[in-house]
Amino acid sequence: MVQSKHIPQKDGAVDTRQMNAVYTNRQMKRRYEVWFLRIGLADGSGAWWFRYLLMNLGKSGCRTDSIGMPVQIWATWFPQNGKPQTFIQGYPSNALHLSARRKLPFHFLIAENGIEENACWGHMHVDGHAISWKLRYHSDFGVVLSDKGWIGFSKSPHSNAQFSGEIIFDGSKFSGEPLGFGVQGHNCGYRHRSYWFWTHVYFRSQQGNSSTLEALLYDMPFGTVFRKAVWCHNGRPQVLQRFKEIAAEQEPSYLKWKFTGLDDTGLSVEATVEGRAPGLHRLPYLKTDCSGTFPVSNASLANAVVRFGKNGGEILETIGGAVLEMGGT
Repeated sequence: MVQSKHIPQKDGAVDTRQMNAVYTNRQMKRRYEVWFLRIGLADGSGAWWFRYLLMNLGKSGCRTDSIGMPVQIWATWFPQNGKPQTFIQGYPSNALHLSARRKLPFHFLIAENGIEENACWGHMHVDGHAISWKLRYHSDFGVVLSDKGWIGFSKSPHSNAQFSGEIIFDGSKFSGEPLGFGVQGHNCGYRHRSYWFWTHVYFRSQQGNSSTLEALLYDMPFGTVFRKAVWCHNGRPQVLQRFKEIAAEQEPSYLKWKFTGLDDTGLSVEATVEGRAPGLHRLPYLKTDCSGTFPVSNASLANAVVRFGKNGGEILETIGGAVLEMGGT
């Protein structure tokens, strides 16, 4: 398990920029790598999810449709009290400008789309819809949730991200300083896990100090399970010990994950994260061996409650400030 030393302190002892550095090289034939953002809009009108994806660069992807291309840009809109919409644009690998493996500064550029350490942008025309965005983001800390070398990793370079800029969707403009709050992540692997649960919860504070909780669980070889949760409150990120799942439910119109752990004082931290239709979205992810797809359920306007402190006497709650994802075959 990755130790808490990978969680940077306020003095900047850990360079979180390295968490975004490219792992893939152009000869790798079976590997996905993705940089993503989840943005809960500050005005409460919804959430956006953007993905910059590489898929099997060494064999030019899997198929000629959008989700099979070696380079893909995804944009998903989660409107408050509405049905989510996903738009995917695929590109050939020869159009990609990518920073060298493990080198800084990081960049991913293709057509009118790009992502760097503290900014991203895009412009898409898909199925009669137009989506464009110009975003900047910053955070106080980042975390390495999992790092298994060539097998794969899950990192959050900006774990309590604040976003500014604008998004334009079919002529409707979302803009602000700040525009929203959430996470910027970076995942990679030679294949997706057989199943996984992941959540990121952002609690906004009137005093300006946000609290976040991020947790990941997935299957490992020989019947073992990887688990890790990172809790940040009052500016103190820490890895929860004895992380234990209490309940997990996945229905066509409902997702729920409840778990508990101990903070560094030995007190319990208990979280319940729930997502419901119509804000629940099921997306097909392509297997890296090109043998087919598998479903991923995502609720990017999920509700969450965290109980912590002595006898669970402190409570933080958010309506729509969390993302809950469950994936697997």
